[in-house]
Amino acid sequence: MSLTKRVIAAAVCIVMAFWAVFTAKTKQPVILQEEKQSPDSLIVWYTDDSLTDYMEAACVAYNEMYGVRVLPRIQSGDEYLEHINEASILDDGMPDLYVITNDMLERAYLGGLAVKADDLVVNGNHFSQAALEAVTYRDQPVAYPFYFETSAMLYNRSYLYEMAQNQLMAESSTEPGQEEEETEEETEVDLEEGLSDEEKIERRIAEALPDTFDELLEFADTYDAPMNVETVFKWDVKDIFYNYFFVGNYIDIGGENGDDPSIIDIYNMEAITALTIYQDLNQFFSFDYEDISYDSVLEEFIEGKMVFTTATSDAIGRLEQAKKDGTFEYEYGVTLIPKLSDNLISRSMSVTNTVAVNGYTKQRDKAELFAKFLTIYKAPDLYASSGKLSACNTVTYEDPAIEAFVTEYSQSRPVPKMMATSNYWLQAEITFSNIWAGRSVSEQLKELSEQIKKQVTGMEISEDYIDVPKEQEDEIQYYDEDAEREAAQEDQEE
Repeated sequence: MSLTKRVIAAAVCIVMAFWAVFTAKTKQPVILQEEKQSPDSLIVWYTDDSLTDYMEAACVAYNEMYGVRVLPRIQSGDEYLEHINEASILDDGMPDLYVITNDMLERAYLGGLAVKADDLVVNGNHFSQAALEAVTYRDQPVAYPFYFETSAMLYNRSYLYEMAQNQLMAESSTEPGQEEEETEEETEVDLEEGLSDEEKIERRIAEALPDTFDELLEFADTYDAPMNVETVFKWDVKDIFYNYFFVGNYIDIGGENGDDPSIIDIYNMEAITALTIYQDLNQFFSFDYEDISYDSVLEEFIEGKMVFTTATSDAIGRLEQAKKDGTFEYEYGVTLIPKLSDNLISRSMSVTNTVAVNGYTKQRDKAELFAKFLTIYKAPDLYASSGKLSACNTVTYEDPAIEAFVTEYSQSRPVPKMMATSNYWLQAEITFSNIWAGRSVSEQLKELSEQIKKQVTGMEISEDYIDVPKEQEDEIQYYDEDAEREAAQEDQEE
């Protein structure tokens, strides 16, 4: 199941299952690894099998260092928190600590399944602001940031290298008589004086990476694409995780920590303008909406059919495997998602997996020490053994592609943890779909805002309609590929 579908599925079931946190059941929790716990040992639960090697190695290292045995137990992700609650109340193989996504922390904390974390450790010395916001509830950390997922911009580096190389070749073949007056290109050459050809190419690749969507559109307008390229930019417009960066900075659900029900700011001018840009991109990068998915987009990227896309960090592992298989013949890179315009910034969504100490544990000090061990001390080993990117900001990576995801995460918008807005992501995905299809941006955001506010307050809310004057809308000059081709043909004929 994709990351976004997991987040949405978990969120939708929160309200329906809320009462189960406070009520004991006779149903036994699902324990997939049977092993008896000695009085001085700890149990840690998790649901992602890719963590198994890391967990086992960490448990062994912790035992060697502190003399405390830790039993890692992988669990089914279905009704995960309910099983933690049941095992804790029945005192039957309950976890002393467990891995959980940050959007579930309000529910866990209110049910007594999470306690205040050590703020001498959970602070800016070890974690980015996004990680701290992800685990903060009621002004205190209630879990330890473990690893994260967010989206960044993936690009075909081979295509950009070839483009820069062709530019240099064209410039070197220019005859002296053709050089009349200083142009922008000549100024560029002056800045490259003294550089080797390889250094010049690297500089031009960096220059080609768009800082804004206006620059991305300009690139698409002028790029002489290889035959294999079907579109310059394509992404999974059906999945909110890969779309949310358009409004991440302008929609506020729950305040900076995602836990304040009095802060619901969805319907505002900035969000309308941002989603107008999103809608307008449909006129530029036209592709089949119904057949698109994250997997299909990534597969097309591997086949060299596009130059840019938005992707989550799992793409790195998939591309490296494709290289080994011989199915990916290109070099790639990762950069930050461009700003929407000179005046509007982008901000990706992020999900932080955390380690929470169970409020029912009788060994809280030991559990907290192991939580710190997992998330900080052993953090440098996390990516190599699991493919997960550590939320600990003292971990560094040699791969600049990984560092791009780390930077994007540091300025991301964590998913909120309020149960009252649990279906927000599902509703937002519908809103984005309607806007992409051409419906009024203002009307769609108004409906979304009224619906979410009604859920939070229990009252009917009517927002004042925001009419966007034409002069206040960001204007994007769209490139009509067919028209451009016809114009070029006419020029040749003349």
